[in-house]
Amino acid sequence: MKIRIKFSKTGPVKFIGHLDMMRYFQKAIRRAGIDVTYSGGYSPHQVMSFAAPLGVGLESQGEYFDLELNSFTTCDEIKTRLNTAMAEGIQILSVRILPETAGNAMASVAAAAYEVRFREADLPQFDWKPKLVEFLNQQEIMVMKKTKKSMKELDLKPFIFSFEIKEDVILFLVDASSAGNIKPSLILQAFMEQNQQSLSEFALLVTRMETYGYRDDKEQRELIPLEEIGYLA
Repeated sequence: MKIRIKFSKTGPVKFIGHLDMMRYFQKAIRRAGIDVTYSGGYSPHQVMSFAAPLGVGLESQGEYFDLELNSFTTCDEIKTRLNTAMAEGIQILSVRILPETAGNAMASVAAAAYEVRFREADLPQFDWKPKLVEFLNQQEIMVMKKTKKSMKELDLKPFIFSFEIKEDVILFLVDASSAGNIKPSLILQAFMEQNQQSLSEFALLVTRMETYGYRDDKEQRELIPLEEIGYLA
């Protein structure tokens, strides 16, 4: 049986990298007494799959990983047992059973929603809100994006699904699939450069609010939170 676990990551733990988070959860799952499945071979490990890795320094209200179990009680009991083993800043938000046809967490990621703020000391030195709307409404937004092997020119426009500005908060829904994987910082860096300003490395406060996949319906490609692919029991 496979389950999908949703968790939040806030406060100082946002500076813990992805690999350390994986090791943390492996230990927490053992402390919680979860009957997790282990792989075979000389170096057995827990059978788990994380969704899109979160960048260091980012908070999140919508992180996910899948876990394979040998035995199961209820979603609520597993959630409670895991939360008793969590460190401050990490909270289990939901546990769902995955249907057998569901892809793993990483392969299922299609989009992510973000809340973004400028730090007070790094606010743009111009009337940025109307200019950002104008920037995002362009027919194309060309940037240089770093890949594993080189830099390539990319049009960000097709990968920005929606945006909204509420007071000083920018809301983005962007492509987070393996083919796209667009970060808000890349969008805002291009915006600042177009306005002849630079974006410092720590200028943004970014929270990933949710991670989405597509509903299993070929006629309607509807984005849904990854937890909705599973069900409660």
